[in-house]
Parts: sequence; structure tokens; C-alpha cells
Amino acid sequence: MDLGSMGFLKALLVAVYALHPNFSHAETAPNYSFVHESTTAPPVSYHDYIVVGGGAAGCPLAATLAETANVLVLERGGSPYRNPGKTDKGNFLLTLSDPSPDSYAQIFVTEDGVYNHRARVLGGGTVINAGFYSHAETEFVKESGLDEALVNDAYQWVENKVVFKAPLLQWQTAVRDGLLEAGVLPYNGFTNEHINGTKIGSTIFDMNDHRHSAADLLEYADPKNIIVYLHATVTKILFTTQTVGSGTRAIGVIYEDALGEKHTAYLTNDSKSEIIVSAGAIGSSQLLMLSGIGPRSQLEPLGIKLVMDQPMVGQGIADNTLNGLFIPSPNPVELSLLSTVGISLFVNYIEAGSGLNLAPSFGWISKFLLSILDQTTIGSFFDTRLNGGIILQKVTRPLSTGHLELRSTDPNETPKVRFNYSQEPEDLRNCVQGMKTIINVVNSKAFSKFRYRTISTQQLLNVVAALPLNQRPRHIDTASSLEQFCNDTVMTFWHHHGGCQVGKVVGEDYKVIGVDGLRVIDASTFSFTPGTNPQATVMMLGRAMGVRIQKDRLS
Repeated sequence: MDLGSMGFLKALLVAVYALHPNFSHAETAPNYSFVHESTTAPPVSYHDYIVVGGGAAGCPLAATLAETANVLVLERGGSPYRNPGKTDKGNFLLTLSDPSPDSYAQIFVTEDGVYNHRARVLGGGTVINAGFYSHAETEFVKESGLDEALVNDAYQWVENKVVFKAPLLQWQTAVRDGLLEAGVLPYNGFTNEHINGTKIGSTIFDMNDHRHSAADLLEYADPKNIIVYLHATVTKILFTTQTVGSGTRAIGVIYEDALGEKHTAYLTNDSKSEIIVSAGAIGSSQLLMLSGIGPRSQLEPLGIKLVMDQPMVGQGIADNTLNGLFIPSPNPVELSLLSTVGISLFVNYIEAGSGLNLAPSFGWISKFLLSILDQTTIGSFFDTRLNGGIILQKVTRPLSTGHLELRSTDPNETPKVRFNYSQEPEDLRNCVQGMKTIINVVNSKAFSKFRYRTISTQQLLNVVAALPLNQRPRHIDTASSLEQFCNDTVMTFWHHHGGCQVGKVVGEDYKVIGVDGLRVIDASTFSFTPGTNPQATVMMLGRAMGVRIQKDRLS
């Protein structure tokens, strides 16, 4: 067979897998035969691809690569299927507040004094988030260098498994109509596209409020070609040279299982085999540093042998701020999470939820609110669920960025993270504009059914200002100045990004600059979070890059 025929057959094989992703004998979640505890892993193994992090990017990436190659996925957390119902819609806050050592969300506090979380579970942030699904803006796709047709196909590939039309019941309808009254126009109806105005989006919760996640995308994988180890913490990437210089290539990783035993996974002796880090904005930067790629000034004091002095690793890390209001309701509310969104491009996004489960970890909120509001006027509006809801705003594309620093060489210890929330005046102005929009929504005629006439918006601001939502100090004008309110009551939207940005740490092909056989594919490569909520684009990116890498391997 001549080279031209071979090339044609390889191209045909890629096309077959792309058009028929269930071509192999796939398995159905949660009954994966290829998912195991890392304690069962051999001391040494060899693979075409090693994916570090089985999260929103890692799962679709690994599932795609496993259509035609041997793939190992190393996930530091456990299975999202071990406790059915734990991650359902009503338990959103409870999952985040679980302090147990094997919880799905690892709690930490930033150097800015803001409570935060890192996903620690197969499926990553898609297991612990609020579920909203919406595409990236067109600009992001153009900047990513990805083919538009490939992007659209990748979105559809994700949506066929884990995406549902978000329900629009009374609370979300009132927020939608309130946004329109407040001037967040036009109304765009239901769409996954990122369009200025008010719209209804999709969700990864099904009609029974059960969560689906990126882990479900592993159904696309050929089970003969993939193995996933849980509670597998990668401590170090191995290179062909451990000294500064050219010719550095990633060849494997060392990881620890739940009992502390070390295992080594190597790449097969193939020039196209790769290690792909998909550990998230914090985890990916941290692992590169632990492996010797990062700022010399940070690594050498910790005794980490320098592989490459790369001062931009861990820099430019950012988080979108969250501020908002709790609104008690005189009428019953449904359980809802982020169906409606108001989009003011380059300024902020307005979203809402209602009827959330507060017990037991958040029970103090109900007691606290009842203690400072007039119970005789409004009665008891809290039980185990919030009889009311929240309307919140997210500052889009924050100009304020920070950095990450290792505390130690322990991969289980979250590094020092400073996001520098609202350090840039424009970010603060955008937050103030968002809060004004929220106040207008609460005061709108459309929202009046869910509003106590006896509680002013100033009282609602007073309530949030008094809540211990973070570790930042309060000021005498916290509730009276929206600028101070935005600074003092800031929370995370959990949309961490940056630290391994394209053009600074990785190239447009997501390969680590100056190192062969190593890529980073996740939100750490972003300079801003795409869309209103980034999970759709992160999952899409995993699939799209998997297709590109697969095509390159077979060419």
C-alpha cells in the first residue's frame, strides 16, 4: 500500500470516529469497568497519553483520545457516583460546605480573605457547580484558534450526553421579567448562544433535578483503551533532562495513591505521546511548579530542582466576583438554579436561584436573618429550605488579576492564591452597575409577588453586609455605599482562570513553551472566562483538542 493510500485510510478513520463517537463498545455511567481506586494500580505502567485531572476538560479529552489510543486518567478525588443524590440540585450548598477529607469540594481561603473551593472529584467543577450551561462568545472562539465547525461539533457532542433545557418556573420568570423592566434588553428567549440581553439557558440538571457531569462523557470512551485511577495525586512530572536547557521532554509522572504508595506512569516510546495537564487554574499551575517549571525565585527556596525558569506560571490568575442580595419571599418558591441570565456585555451578568436547601450547614443563615429582620411583620420564611432566593451579579472579564505561590512541596496543600478582587477601578464600577440592576429587578413590578413590601432594598443590603460571607473587614458604610458593599461582601463565582495562559506559558496549540510532550488544557489557559459560565466551553475545549490531537497522531 502506498503512502497516499495510508494517509487516506488514516483520515477516514479519524472521520469515522468523529461522526460516530459511539463506534466502540461504550459503557454507561456509573458502571464503568475502567474506573478503579489508585491503590490497585501497578507500580509502573505505560500509556500513549497521561491526563492529569479528570475534570471538566480532562474527561472529554480522555474520552476522545481513548477512541484510538491508550489513555491513563489520574484524578485526585473520588467518584461522583458513590452517593447518588448528593449532588442533586437541592443539595448545591450542602456539597460546597462538606468539610470531610474526601469531600467533592476542597475548601480554602484566598489571601484576599474570600472563601473558595477547588473541585476534588471525577468530573471536576461540573460536579459541584450551579449547573448553568451557555456557550462562549464568538470572540473567544476566534481568539482560541479553533475551527468554528469543530467547536460547534464539540458543543453538540457534550450536549448529547449531559445538557438539558433549563426549566422556567415562577421565580425565574419573575427575574426574567424584572430584568426586562430594568432595561436588560432585548429578550432572546431560550438559547445557548452568548447574546447581549436577557435569555434562558441550559443546565446539566435533568428534569428530575439530578446532576449530570463531565464524568458522564466517559461513556464515549472505548473501555479497552482507557483506565481511570481515583485518589491518584500526581506529585511530579518527569522529564528527560532535569537541568536547564533545550531538548527537555516530558516522559512520565509520579503519583501517590490513597495509602501514600508511589506509582510511576510513563509515556510509550512514541514521539507523539503526551502528558496533558487538566488540573484546573490552581492545580495545573501548582503541578508545573512542583515539577520544576515556574519562577526560579519560588522553586529554589523550596528545594525544587529547576527544569525551566518560567516566571509566568501562576501569574495572571483571576476570579470573577460575586455580589448579590438574599430576598425572602411572602409566597412559596420553587427550587431553581440559574435558568435566567441578564447579559450586559463587558460589564456584568445577572443570575438567580431560589428554594435552596440550607440545612444543616447553612442553618445559621435562617436564624441570623430572622434575628435582624422584623419577624412579626414577615413571619417565619426559613425552614430547612430558603423560602426566597438570591439574585447575584458576576463582573465579566475582570481586569484585576493576581498570582499563585506554593506553600510547600505537598501537592495536597492548596497554594497561596491572591486574586486581587476589584483592585482595578473598572471592575468596581462594573460591580456597582450590577448591584444597581439587581436593585431595579427587586423593585420591579414583575418581581413584586416575591417581595415583602415592608422590607426595603436598603434592608436587604444591610442583611448581606452583616452576614459573615467572607473574612474581609466591614466598614461603617458597607451597606450605604455600593462601592464599599462590592469590596466588603465579595464572594467567589468559582470561575478561576489564568496561571498558564496562552502566549505566556503555553502556545496556541496548548503545548508548554520550551517543553516537548507536555500540554495544559483547561481554564488555566484562559485570559478571561468565556460565556456567562465557563463549563460548556471547558468541556467543549477538551473534546475539540482531543479531536485535534487524535487527528495529528493519525496523520
